[in-house]
Amino acid sequence: MSLTDRLRRERVIAIVRGTDTKAAERSVHILREEGIALIEVSLTTPDAAGIIARSSREAGDALIGAGTVLTGDDARAVQQAGAAFVVTPALAEGSVTAHALGLPVVAGALTPTEIVRAVAEGASAVKLFPASVGGPAYLRSLREPLPEVPFVPTGGVDAEAAHAYLEAGALAVGVGSPIMGDAPHGGDPDALRERCRAFLAALARHREGE
Repeated sequence: MSLTDRLRRERVIAIVRGTDTKAAERSVHILREEGIALIEVSLTTPDAAGIIARSSREAGDALIGAGTVLTGDDARAVQQAGAAFVVTPALAEGSVTAHALGLPVVAGALTPTEIVRAVAEGASAVKLFPASVGGPAYLRSLREPLPEVPFVPTGGVDAEAAHAYLEAGALAVGVGSPIMGDAPHGGDPDALRERCRAFLAALARHREGE
């Protein structure tokens, strides 16, 4: 199954960005155990490549990807670590190199020009970032001239906003702190489990209303 198909099925990428390696890795495990199957580990997290490598070996049906991939060296490093996909905050060398290496890319873009370029460079989906700048109304405006682009709005997306973006035509959403809280920094893992369950319940309600 392609990454685009997985995004369509799962509807959410959880973004792990932490300051504590062990806590961030534990957070990945919790996300997977709670049923979130697309997980992005940001390279701003200490030992992110190690977390990706170790988590990928235990991922089962889940896909562990790498986020904040900016350079060609970043892309090559996460490929070696076993990343299943790459996410970038902007159009950069990292997205081009990752695509050349055969890794699916969710490429960061905001303007129509950037979005068209991302698609032309082979992105599997476009990370609309920061989505909070324009909100769901901006996504609707973009989809009028670009109806075939698979958008993944990211940045300031909580459960309520996720529903609004999906209603506006997003393929999926990228969600960081509204799910993660302080868990990747050493915070309460049980609270992370509760947020996962609440977010997945909200997605289930959205599917029922489709």
